[in-house]
Amino acid sequence: MQTANISHLEATSEQLDEFRQLQLTLRDRWKTIELFDNSDADIVVIPSLSIDQRELKKVEGCEHYEERLLFSLIRLRNPRTRLIYVTSMPLHPSIIDYYLQLLPGIPFSHARNRLLLLSTYDSSQKPLSQKILERPRLLERIRHAVRINKAFMACYNATDLEAELSVKLGVPLYAAAPDLQIWGTKSGSRQIFAEAGVPHPDGSERVWSATELATAAAQLWERQPTLKRMVVKLNEGISGEGNAILDLRPVANLAPPQGSHVERVTAIFNSFAEMRFQASQETWENFSSRIAELGAIVEGFVEGEIKRSPSVQGRITPTGEVEILSTHDQILGGPDGQIYLGCRFPADVEYRLKLQELGLKVGQNLAAKGALERYGVDFVTVKQDNGEWDIQAIEINLRKGGTTHPFMTLKLLTNGRYDLATGLFYSQQGRAKYYIATDNLQKDRYKGLLPNDLMDIIAHHRLHFETGTETGSVFHLMGCLSQFGKLGLTSIGDSPQEAQDIYNKVTKVLDAESKEANDDVSAFAEYSSPMSWEEGSL
Repeated sequence: MQTANISHLEATSEQLDEFRQLQLTLRDRWKTIELFDNSDADIVVIPSLSIDQRELKKVEGCEHYEERLLFSLIRLRNPRTRLIYVTSMPLHPSIIDYYLQLLPGIPFSHARNRLLLLSTYDSSQKPLSQKILERPRLLERIRHAVRINKAFMACYNATDLEAELSVKLGVPLYAAAPDLQIWGTKSGSRQIFAEAGVPHPDGSERVWSATELATAAAQLWERQPTLKRMVVKLNEGISGEGNAILDLRPVANLAPPQGSHVERVTAIFNSFAEMRFQASQETWENFSSRIAELGAIVEGFVEGEIKRSPSVQGRITPTGEVEILSTHDQILGGPDGQIYLGCRFPADVEYRLKLQELGLKVGQNLAAKGALERYGVDFVTVKQDNGEWDIQAIEINLRKGGTTHPFMTLKLLTNGRYDLATGLFYSQQGRAKYYIATDNLQKDRYKGLLPNDLMDIIAHHRLHFETGTETGSVFHLMGCLSQFGKLGLTSIGDSPQEAQDIYNKVTKVLDAESKEANDDVSAFAEYSSPMSWEEGSL
């Protein structure tokens, strides 16, 4: 998503020119996709969530989301790759060891020697890239650690901060340039869909006030008199947390052609405070203040008895080619199914090839505008009475989203390939692979489990990924576990059912282990007598 009020690079045109020239050097290195992915390279990973920090705080445990790009460590399976990974706060050593032990055929020490971990030791609520820019000595250390002519920078999303960092390091940024990030906003997505001829719900352009929003909603209702609900979206919301559902049924007596336009605008405006906000702590007072800062859109809510939320992922090479990477069925939660919780790979066979077709159209439009690297397109699909699926695109993500790390984990661990003809992924052994993944396996009973506790549980119950069978679970967001009781994982199997069974085993084991630990603590508290510091001293 485009970020608000984050702008360092706009100082000089010289810096902008230098940034663009750096990106052009990627073309010289890009012979084929496979050669680029397996090249002798130094990869600087900056997992900065350079998005509106107030919106980011709606995501519980966001302090640890810099861990989501740790799948990049699996790139060290290439013995010629070196990797620098920078975080706000140091990562727990057990988490790093966990990823390096996943590498098939690579001695742990060899991979560890090609990995440089750096930290700003700054837990404040501002983007990591900004923290790095504020530390000239850290910048210098990164610069001296890379082979400039063989290095590129990867990030979560690209803003002026990442572009300035690219310039100061002299390392090209493999991502869409900051001035193109508008196409990853809610309003920008709608414009791309219209230009590319991709079906999408009726809605509005971006507005900047509650009054304009009410007017836009009334106009939408007049175009679509049968609408029951609308979705109001902050232009730069994250994972559905910036969405709200406006229910029109309480004011159905004003549906066109009844009532006047003014009456409809007034009724809608008065209904905003009663909207169902998808973020649990959101209020109209806060939401309305954000409209003036970020902008907002309104669009028709897609109704349907059998409804799903699939997505397609692609990437644009430095030479402008568009490659479809994957499709997923997203797992959504929240009051009205607007919040991203996880995904299943691949998307349903009944529409996955159509998703690829539509995703390619979006990618080609983005490529013509100069975008680079990863993009994702989210859809809503509804099964019609005739058995066909109505497919509507709802937004574009110009960043590494929730489906990025599961798919890249599978790809890097198996060194397999995605087959466009079937929409399936095959390992080198020719086995089709499936997975279920989440960032949101979260329960209060998991709180207090440390990374080392999780490693013990994984080892004892054999929950780890088996390189021989290429099945099992790969964990992430382990830093969230102790404080938030939250964990991410990707469960990989040779069938959808096997992937689900593997996932279910993890949850069953974690539930049992956390209950057992809590029971032990309760028993100790119940049967142990109080002891003073003096009595307990050594």
